[in-house]
Amino acid sequence: MDKIISVNGLKKSFGENEILKDINFSVSRGDVTCIIGASGSGKSTMLRCINLLEEPTAGEIIYKGQNILKTKNIPAYRAKVEMVFQSFNLFENMTVLKNCMIGQMKVLKTDKETARNEAMHYLEKVGMAPYINAKPRQLSGGQKQRVAIARALAMKPDVILFDEPTSALDPQMVGEVLEVIKNIAKEGLTMIIVTHEMAFARDVSNHVVFMKDGVICEEGSPDEIFTSPKKQETKDFLSRFMNNR
Repeated sequence: MDKIISVNGLKKSFGENEILKDINFSVSRGDVTCIIGASGSGKSTMLRCINLLEEPTAGEIIYKGQNILKTKNIPAYRAKVEMVFQSFNLFENMTVLKNCMIGQMKVLKTDKETARNEAMHYLEKVGMAPYINAKPRQLSGGQKQRVAIARALAMKPDVILFDEPTSALDPQMVGEVLEVIKNIAKEGLTMIIVTHEMAFARDVSNHVVFMKDGVICEEGSPDEIFTSPKKQETKDFLSRFMNNR
């Protein structure tokens, strides 16, 4: 398989607090990798390290054969490895359309007309074309997240990282965002998704990583992890999670 990202010996500490302890895994082109685990297990920190929003304490992140911790052009790397945040991170002073154009124009140096056409294409894809002139404050949480996904897609990334994309949403809006992500997955885009939605993780992914206490406890196919996990910690987490639903 064509490996696109490899994480080798990744560690991250905040002062004396070691959050990530020797993380190793890889993602191949077209993979949909779901990262699951209890709150505080290090899932989001790992994602933020991959995107260089946090600087790892040790280890390597290899993107297309190069250690990106030595990269000189972080914006160009982030344009190829886009992030969708749980809190949307839209520009509040810009319309929906401009939110989806600005990155293309500033980072990719796309001309205005092309950026607009690309933005419209992806806003239509996520069902937000009717709202191009709205400002984020006029949108629901689910609508904001769909705009954030369109913005990420418009950058034509190699990989999209999703950091708990539904955790800030009302329950009735969760389904609409998950449906958008499922549709993108069917098109073969490489994604790494931190999620608490177990049924979604089982349905959408081809690779599941279970984290506990800053380490990868177990990884495998959705069938291996959800149907016949090997580690007791994985069994305990899943039984607790399923029982709480």
